[in-house]
Amino acid sequence: MISKVKILIVEDEMLIGAKISMLLSDMDYEIAGIIPSGEKTIAHVQSNRPDIIIMDINLKGKLDGIETANIIQQSADIPIIYLTSNADEHHFNRAKSTRPYAFISKPFKRLDLQRAIELTLARLSEEHSNQKVAVEGDSPFILHDRLFIREKGKMQKLLIDDILYIEAERNYCNIYTVSKPFLISITLKNMEERLPSQHFLRVHRSFIVNCSQINSVSESHLMINKKLIPISKNLKSELLRRLKTI
Repeated sequence: MISKVKILIVEDEMLIGAKISMLLSDMDYEIAGIIPSGEKTIAHVQSNRPDIIIMDINLKGKLDGIETANIIQQSADIPIIYLTSNADEHHFNRAKSTRPYAFISKPFKRLDLQRAIELTLARLSEEHSNQKVAVEGDSPFILHDRLFIREKGKMQKLLIDDILYIEAERNYCNIYTVSKPFLISITLKNMEERLPSQHFLRVHRSFIVNCSQINSVSESHLMINKKLIPISKNLKSELLRRLKTI
């Protein structure tokens, strides 16, 4: 089932936090919360892990944003996007040690937020797949357990396990899930190269299947969720070998 990218906002100026929340909601991202302090952020992340954290550097309290990010990174690898009105050399060097995915300077615009988030998703994909990923266009950002696809101009999160099969449609792919299909701009060959091979297998020139979703296999077809999918003769032996190991 597709779900929204979940973003936590850490900002002690509530008007700014509310503005960020409104902008992100309008972009169709899920807001994991607006938290005003580092201490509360650390506790929140332990029980409700977001996909991305937008972190104000200059938080009030015992911990600033950089110290908070350092503590979070000791137990969770969550991308950090820093928000700051103070871009001096000292703060920049301290922040750099936490390997942030982006910086947003105050005052900021909607486009600043949008680009920072999409660059973060693209970098995440590149780190996990060791592939160059275009930020523009409709190509999915694929991680080890999920992919991020653009639907109606907005980024959405789809878990790998929820994919049933993928069917080629010229230079596009239809990704079929239990709930609905998603049409994305990528060839089946490129999709095959990006998907985790332990879960997915090409069984025909027009089909890739999630092996864990196969209901039955016959001489020339397999079935997933009442859909008959053809099997190419030269790919059948690998399919049978794979099914024996599942």
